Amino acid sequence: MSLDHYRNEFGSLTPEQVAFYDEDGYLVLPHLLNKDDMAGVKESMNRRVAQIADDLCAAGLIQDKHEDSPFEARLAELFAGLTDQDFLKYGRSWRDRLPGYFELMANPKILDAVESLIGGEIFANPVYNTRPKVPNVAAGAVPWHQDRSYWPDANANPVITVWIPLVDANLENGCLHIVPRTHRGGLFNHHKEGHTGTGYTELDHEFVKTERALAVPVEAGSAILFNDRCIHMSTPNRARTVRWSVDLRYQPTDQDPMPQHGAGFLARSRRHPERVATLADWLEKRAERV
Repeated sequence: MSLDHYRNEFGSLTPEQVAFYDEDGYLVLPHLLNKDDMAGVKESMNRRVAQIADDLCAAGLIQDKHEDSPFEARLAELFAGLTDQDFLKYGRSWRDRLPGYFELMANPKILDAVESLIGGEIFANPVYNTRPKVPNVAAGAVPWHQDRSYWPDANANPVITVWIPLVDANLENGCLHIVPRTHRGGLFNHHKEGHTGTGYTELDHEFVKTERALAVPVEAGSAILFNDRCIHMSTPNRARTVRWSVDLRYQPTDQDPMPQHGAGFLARSRRHPERVATLADWLEKRAERV
């Protein structure tokens, strides 16, 4: 069955949305997820924040764990007055193997959108991340880059990033900025960002053409889908709360599963639905159902 047939018969995107994605390299889906869809992943994030609070308290770096603070504020309050290095001890992004993340990656609303673009044999790439953009922490600002710069030798093409904020993402707290149509140019030269200690890859200066860049503020539960060659970045968080987001990635099953980056899983298969991974498989780092 051809990809064009999948685009016509399956998936949730309209032909106009697919055409926009193909042309510009990205697509915004407002309010794709509701509060129930995001509840599990928020719980997983809260578990990690609670562990960090316990650790900071045990180390004598804080006296108050801010246990009564709301989701969007607690991590910011924990690191208020601490240093960038105190934060980076826990990583610039998180890739915890907790049930809430699997529930999100396997959410049919997300898979339906992805299926419109790559067909019904969908592999969830192992490179998924939780992004806690904390106010006034250098790790919050992500330089201009292409996601593909993190896997330059992989034969996976296309890899689709699905970026979802768990709180409203805006100009103040550091929304995404995208340069449309740059997915057509292949992989440009990158280097390791060397000022903040984050180790982000950064596009070489001569390839940064920001005059066509678009800020893409979106509300919580919306999704921005973009090609892994689409140039993008995010600005620092100037708000007082955390800009929580996740970036998930999907690709056709016949592409490189990138095991050097972790264990992905079969998220959907029209041909072999019996092989689709369950939560138990994912927790055991199995790609398919046993």
